[in-house]
Amino acid sequence: MFTDAPVRPELYRKFEREVPQWYRDVKFGIFIHWGAYSVPAWAEPTGELGTVEPLEWMKHNPYAEWYANTIRIDGSPAQEHHRTVHGGAPYDDFLDQWTASAFDPDDLVALFARAGAGYVVPTTKHHDGIALWDAPGTGTRNTVHRGPKRDLVAELAGATRRAGLRFGTYYSGGLDWHVADHGPHTGEPLADNRPVDEAYNAYAFAHVVDLVDRYRPDVLWGDIEWPDAGKPDGPTSFARILERYYAAVPDGVVNDRWGLTHWDFRTSEYQAGKESESTGAWENCRGVGLSFGYNQVEGADQYLDGPGAVRHLLDVVSRGGNFLLNVGPDEAGRIPELQRRCLEGIADWMAVNASAVHGTTTVEGATPSDAPWVRFTRTGDVVHAVVDAAGEVALDLPGADPGSARLPDGTPVAARADGDRVVVDVPAPAVPGPVVVDLAVDPAVRGGRA
Repeated sequence: MFTDAPVRPELYRKFEREVPQWYRDVKFGIFIHWGAYSVPAWAEPTGELGTVEPLEWMKHNPYAEWYANTIRIDGSPAQEHHRTVHGGAPYDDFLDQWTASAFDPDDLVALFARAGAGYVVPTTKHHDGIALWDAPGTGTRNTVHRGPKRDLVAELAGATRRAGLRFGTYYSGGLDWHVADHGPHTGEPLADNRPVDEAYNAYAFAHVVDLVDRYRPDVLWGDIEWPDAGKPDGPTSFARILERYYAAVPDGVVNDRWGLTHWDFRTSEYQAGKESESTGAWENCRGVGLSFGYNQVEGADQYLDGPGAVRHLLDVVSRGGNFLLNVGPDEAGRIPELQRRCLEGIADWMAVNASAVHGTTTVEGATPSDAPWVRFTRTGDVVHAVVDAAGEVALDLPGADPGSARLPDGTPVAARADGDRVVVDVPAPAVPGPVVVDLAVDPAVRGGRA
């Protein structure tokens, strides 16, 4: 899933290009993991990806969207939960119990827009193989024919674009436990236990082509891998998908989880894949809690609140990345209260401070801090110091003019020079979360990466 310093094969080098400016400027997106797994909505809240040993991780997987895998691992608490609570029922029973009865895509996307998100990426098929649209080759095993009996991808695409946001599609190309089941994953590298043959490649190829043709996604977001049979040149090569995609969506972007093929931006997830957070375009993704799919076991101890999510966002943006924050609706399509509260907190902060996020670049020469918590972004000759503290705070920001210190609304802030540092008297926040203080900097002090 994560590759250190990958090199494109010759076949895919023709797709290398500048990342579209809209993606560099937008900074913040919303991921949606919603599926039949949202019915049992159960996982152990053990820890963040990248902090738990693989064997422990799989048996005690905190990702509720992996429920169909975890219940097949002998001795796992999820298996016992499934036996006790659901009588060991077939997983597909959850597809028929999935109602989407309270799903209002326009209301959901309005919340995302208030939170300052510029793009929305829902799952279209996760590893359980259940498609959220009438995907070719799936028969009735999709949400158009069973469960919700709705094209959920089309509804989300429509709502997202009506709100003026960019729309993306997540597709699990590397795993499908229904049509290409290689047994449960227990901790081995995922690349060693996945379908690689031409039959599965043709199946997945048809799906992604259909997604491109129907929905013209601005973001083509793959996961885990791509079947090896589809990587070389040929009529069902991933290269054919890319040709079709960029012809349909010239300013679209592709992530780096399609195997060693092509990418416009690289990805990290929670604490895993940190080596991808370097030069070039990159994106960090994580859930509001420890899971992507809704997990009814999680509570406030596992969830980011609004200020916590803002700090994570600004840490990512200050280092040149985008942040894709995941929400997991319940089976009815509602955003659970603690997740909604987090998004509303981000929205309140963005209403005051969005200028420190959208369209910004990194700041060379400035030194961030964790005690007190300080991050920097830049718009032209203005540096946005994002400070989670009140009172006098020394900012390591060479070239800044103390007399220019202002809040985003133009309110002056007391500041004085202290060598190469600026000591700012940070006021109490108008809304929960860090305070943004804008300072003009000498144009000779170079800006950084978008």
